[in-house]
Amino acid sequence: MITFLQGTADLAYILSFAIIGSLFAFLLAPWFIRLLRYLNIIKGVKVELANLGSRAYKATTPTMGGFLVVATVAIITYLFDWSRSFTWVPIGVMLISALLGALDDIMNVYGAERRSRKLKHVLMLIRVHNSWKMRIWYVVTLPWTAFKRLSVWFGSRTSKGIFVHEKLILQFIAGTVTAYWIYNKLGPAWHFIYFPFGGAWNAGWFIVPIVIFVVMLTANAVNIADGMDGLAGGMLITTFGALTFLSWINGFGEIAILNATTMGALAAYTYFNIKPARFIMGDIGSLGLGALLAVNAMAIGEIGALFFLGFMFYIEAISVVIQIGSRYLFGRKVFKMAPLHHHFELSGWSEEKTVMRFWVVHFIFVVFGFWLALH
Repeated sequence: MITFLQGTADLAYILSFAIIGSLFAFLLAPWFIRLLRYLNIIKGVKVELANLGSRAYKATTPTMGGFLVVATVAIITYLFDWSRSFTWVPIGVMLISALLGALDDIMNVYGAERRSRKLKHVLMLIRVHNSWKMRIWYVVTLPWTAFKRLSVWFGSRTSKGIFVHEKLILQFIAGTVTAYWIYNKLGPAWHFIYFPFGGAWNAGWFIVPIVIFVVMLTANAVNIADGMDGLAGGMLITTFGALTFLSWINGFGEIAILNATTMGALAAYTYFNIKPARFIMGDIGSLGLGALLAVNAMAIGEIGALFFLGFMFYIEAISVVIQIGSRYLFGRKVFKMAPLHHHFELSGWSEEKTVMRFWVVHFIFVVFGFWLALH
């Protein structure tokens, strides 16, 4: 909801942080790329896409490039835009999620193979284990085992990184921190969910699970969409650009500066991520920036427009859910490969065509979401 308009001088000051963030990240990028190559932080190519000749170079492309954006945003915000009322929680949630992503990236590069017990194996142990204490333990922990196995459906085929259920737990913590901040620290006005054309719903305490869900969903949606050179970075620039202006219009100067800084840092990142990428974002960037996107949208009261502001990210996530549901319920796939950008790639679209068209579609819906937020 619109509260008041800032002056043009304030907007100029806010946008200067986009320039500062961009310059800072541009200066760090060459050194950072050399460091990633020196440490050999290379994840490789997805098995399903290994036969595509256009992806051969990705086998030697460093990952964890998103650290460039996360570090730039955190440093500039701490030095010039630190506010206990508004920016410390978004930065904290971003860093928690980025740390989770960093652990996953590092384990995927350097870690050993990890295995988890299948549900049918646990059921067998309940019947045949020699120790009655262990049989009781397996019965008591059976719901947790079932949850772990169910979460595997939504994971990748890698067996080195953090398991999906471990990611969900840590993301739940990040979402809880955000929910506590919004519910207890920002006040009753933030318990409302505003809809276009004057609609509003006082969610009360129910805002807590909503916030937790939105943070977890958005972080994973951005993570899922990070699968092609320039794709996630280009779409995030558009989204954080819209959030910058919405924050300014709604009177949240600190959040506007934070969004502008993020937009600028993403511009530098995307410059080096355009095909052929010098580095890729990795989970450290996609999870961290996805969480930041959700927190910043909710902090300025724009949860009602968030679906359109992050449109293609959510569509990518929905395509994964549809694919998994169809495969397990009906035994067949809806898409050639999920998420959606890989479906078009395997249908014959070049990576460049897919990325550009996703950028355009995302831009259109972000503008639509911006328009809705103004009503």
